[in-house]
Amino acid sequence: MATDADAIIVGGGLAGLVAAAEIADAGKRVIILDQEGENSLGGQAFWSLGGLFFVDSPEQRRLRIKDSRDLALQDWLGSAGFDRQEDHWPRRWAEAYIDFAAGEMRPWLHAMGMRWFPVVGWAERGGGFADGHGNSVPRFHITWGTGPGAVEPFERRVRAHAAEGRIVLKFRHRVSRLVRTNGRVTGAAGEILEPSTVERGERSSRTAVGDFEVTAGAVVVASGGIGGDFDLVRKNWPVERLGLPPVTMVAGVPHHVDGRMLAIAKQAGGAVINADRMWHYTEGVKNWAPIWPNHGIRILPGPSSLWLDATGNRLPAPCMPGFDTLATLKHILSTGHDYSWFILTQKIIKKEFALSGSEQNPDFTAKSWRAVLKSRRGAGAPPPVEAFKQKGEDFVVRDTLAELVEAMNALTDEKLLDPERIKAQIEARDREIDNPFSKDAQITAIRGARAYLGDKLIRTAAPHKMLDPKNGPLIAVRLHVLTRKSLGGLHTDLDSRVLDSAGNPVPGLYAAGEVAGFGGGGYHGYNALEGTFLGGCIFSGRTAGRHIASA
Repeated sequence: MATDADAIIVGGGLAGLVAAAEIADAGKRVIILDQEGENSLGGQAFWSLGGLFFVDSPEQRRLRIKDSRDLALQDWLGSAGFDRQEDHWPRRWAEAYIDFAAGEMRPWLHAMGMRWFPVVGWAERGGGFADGHGNSVPRFHITWGTGPGAVEPFERRVRAHAAEGRIVLKFRHRVSRLVRTNGRVTGAAGEILEPSTVERGERSSRTAVGDFEVTAGAVVVASGGIGGDFDLVRKNWPVERLGLPPVTMVAGVPHHVDGRMLAIAKQAGGAVINADRMWHYTEGVKNWAPIWPNHGIRILPGPSSLWLDATGNRLPAPCMPGFDTLATLKHILSTGHDYSWFILTQKIIKKEFALSGSEQNPDFTAKSWRAVLKSRRGAGAPPPVEAFKQKGEDFVVRDTLAELVEAMNALTDEKLLDPERIKAQIEARDREIDNPFSKDAQITAIRGARAYLGDKLIRTAAPHKMLDPKNGPLIAVRLHVLTRKSLGGLHTDLDSRVLDSAGNPVPGLYAAGEVAGFGGGGYHGYNALEGTFLGGCIFSGRTAGRHIASA
């Protein structure tokens, strides 16, 4: 049967670009379909901080971090908590990814021109046990150029193939059906959407002006997750594990991250597993200059901010900044409210606050060492952070605690915060600073963080008393639940082939990236270790592309 291409890629994000480049490298013909315009090529990865999870990297070794494949696997399995019959392939994917991250991944990407910031970040530090959730050591490598820097090598390869005619890019093509012939997926069909002139990330029109159908020997679904559709997030919310979903949320991804291809692939015979596993952050703030609907930005906090629930009670360990995302989410929702508070000082915001996203880190994104040194080692916080402090509706800045709490109550109009209760908790915390040891888990964690050179240099403020005026002004930040990643998705084997409900491959159908739970239908299990989203897109996209290329 004559076909339009050897492979169709549904989605022009990072996973789709990687798969397309690998297939075209083998001399095969590829069609990439994407419902957004050409300026959205790269998908969500473009907006990311560009973090990648490497194991025993040169960057780690230079900072005297001792990492290994076995330690990374211990951390991953302790975090994933695989406990379901359908976790066979997700666990196999996790093991394969650890091998990739500890072996070929960095030199392969380095050969394509990617580079990384020399200070390795210590994200998602965990819940307190060596064999439990969290990273035992820093593993978060920020790509030089952030998200665009991670996309660029693969976009460059795709553009080169497009110039030679091996890849055809079809934008504003929304897939609504996968074509099946004699039990095999042989193509994709849907609507051509009217041309769009909106900027990247902005809501685009869904008006159809025509139809299309294309055929191929294989179809790769690489369409992303569900984080842009709050209704779908709430429908899949794990109530029994996390409690009722938030009434209000902010969106960490654009509106086109709609999850629609999950249902379409399921109609074509694919199985979706672990749909209730998801990854949302608790440190979201409303963007004062939004790009997409309900646009939120995540604060990447160091360990020092005091974390209070909506009623003014301090969160218990391990619900500390940067430690255990899902435990913190569950605790916040158990209070009956869907927001919480940071209280901190100018000393803390200057050294510890970073904002997630390529557009919030223009110095890294522009690959400018001069800008990095100026913004990160200057007199104040980095300019994007200072802009949020001055313009963000969730930020409150005052000279005294009484004024701060009064303004916090005014912001929510709920009057839930007792100034004397908050003062007592901060005074108790401040007394623990007098000695180089403490029973306070957070103070101990701060001192432990500063034992790592990278944190001491640029990420963790020296312990100090919050109520000492010389460390002020005082700052409060209202924090919202921020949607981000689907941890479950289309069930795939180690060749990225989509499996049916009986566990057999659906002929001709592949999946990569977030729509496949970054591999296997959820290689994170219940928890993510950070830097593993882009890495999962790259690994699963490469796997799908290479299997198709060799078929």
